[in-house]
Amino acid sequence: MSELHRVSSWSVEEVLEWIQEQHPGLMETLYKGIIKHDISGRALLRLREHHLQLLGVEDDEQQQEILQDLLLLRVQEEINELNDICSDGETTERYQLGSYFPSVHSSVRRRLKGGSDGNNKRR
Repeated sequence: MSELHRVSSWSVEEVLEWIQEQHPGLMETLYKGIIKHDISGRALLRLREHHLQLLGVEDDEQQQEILQDLLLLRVQEEINELNDICSDGETTERYQLGSYFPSVHSSVRRRLKGGSDGNNKRR
């Protein structure tokens, strides 16, 4: 298993923490829907535009920001899975999203590693 805390294993509470870190202005809008629909990390990775609309995010720009962040989470999840498949007990190079996409928010990377820092809210 990878040393990274997999998004697919996030609890509903961890999803809420990610929303608070990445999109604090939408926390009030998304909170009830995430709780009501029990959106864990696995479900978060599957969200699409129409799901965001159903959760109350109607602004196209806000939807696109969330979808972009979700895409980054999906890519990192895929990288983690590939690293696990390729590792055979030997020391292998571990690939990280930041090495391919240096503009990825540091708070996303910290969240993937299981850390959290309330000082990195998107403005």
